[in-house]
Amino acid sequence: MLWHGPVMATDDKTAVTRGSVTNLPIPRFVSLKTSEGNVRRGPSLRHRIDWVFKHPGMPLEITGEFGHWRQVRDRDGVGGWVHYSLLSGARTAIIDADLSALYSRADPESQINAYLEVGVIARVETCGLDWCRVKADGIRGWTLKGNLWGVRPDELVE
Repeated sequence: MLWHGPVMATDDKTAVTRGSVTNLPIPRFVSLKTSEGNVRRGPSLRHRIDWVFKHPGMPLEITGEFGHWRQVRDRDGVGGWVHYSLLSGARTAIIDADLSALYSRADPESQINAYLEVGVIARVETCGLDWCRVKADGIRGWTLKGNLWGVRPDELVE
């Protein structure tokens, strides 16, 4: 079993697991910084490469830490260990509902700027309780948080 780190109490009395290396929350979302990222079976260069992620900006969920390595998984649950230098704190998300409307405001009655297909990677600019403002292919707008993979349902992004 992998140990993630200390468990810290928050104000609302829920426990938050913290990474043993970074002291950041586990799990948490990051993005792929490079155009290719080797995903290894274990946390070192000696471990076999199982996958290669090939989409810059792809959101990934960190589920563990060991030294300079982060255990990650993608939207499909595929993952392994990636060197931390390949990851960025920039927030992105994958459109998870086909033809998700991108509204001009966080209001389903507002103008629709675009429709986004499943699999599109968007930069997350901000998220409230139900809506996120994202940018994809130069177009900004608001979409329901439930249309995205890369933001937890209870998470606020500023």
